[in-house]
Amino acid sequence: MRSGPAMLRRFFRRVLGLAGFTIQYGCIVHCTFEYLGEIVMCSGPSMEPTIRTYDVIICEKLSRQFYRIDKGDIIIAKNPNDPKMSICKRLIGLEGDKVCTSGLHDLFRSHIYVPKGHVWLEGDNLHNSTDSRNYGPVPYALIRGRACFKIWPLHEFGVLRESPND
Repeated sequence: MRSGPAMLRRFFRRVLGLAGFTIQYGCIVHCTFEYLGEIVMCSGPSMEPTIRTYDVIICEKLSRQFYRIDKGDIIIAKNPNDPKMSICKRLIGLEGDKVCTSGLHDLFRSHIYVPKGHVWLEGDNLHNSTDSRNYGPVPYALIRGRACFKIWPLHEFGVLRESPND
């Protein structure tokens, strides 16, 4: 027959083992989502037809870390007007680029140079998108990652296109 203290030690060893496993797993998951990539559910009409509400995409973060984001990429960034929210837009211009912008209903056109440390983001659905045309150039530091792969809906499973005309 086992004694009470021996059973108690064995119980605590198992609990501590489970806690250690949980902490290790949690650290791995955190580092993966923080530094490698994450799964994002999109909402809103600004990227239609490329990305629709409830589409699920994979956003990789290595491109951002190594400054390998290019024009045409779909970017997930913090909203410049509300940092608690994220935006999903297409990168139109990098720092130093001259961007031709259009106003409401294409009545006004202007050219803007993207300042150092910023990017110009626009939605594919230009008539229903709040983007850099509204809030100006977006600081590079607000970019979370590059959307690279659509996983939902299943019939659209695959790599995201580089531009809406592809």
